Amino acid sequence: MSDREPDPAAAAAPVASADGGVAPGVRQYEPAPGVGRLLIWVLLFVLAAVAVVLGGVYFT
Repeated sequence: MSDREPDPAAAAAPVASADGGVAPGVRQYEPAPGVGRLLIWVLLFVLAAVAVVLGGVYFT
């Protein structure tokens, strides 16, 4: 695997450096959004869709 991409399983695990941080070049992933944040985005999308529909009904 010298000329191919590194093993994704090995790259996903953080490697601690000497100063306690994470070694450079190691992939860091942010945690998945919580259910509350997802619900806020869904409600915002539904609210925007309702506003578009009501605006279209009002202006016709």
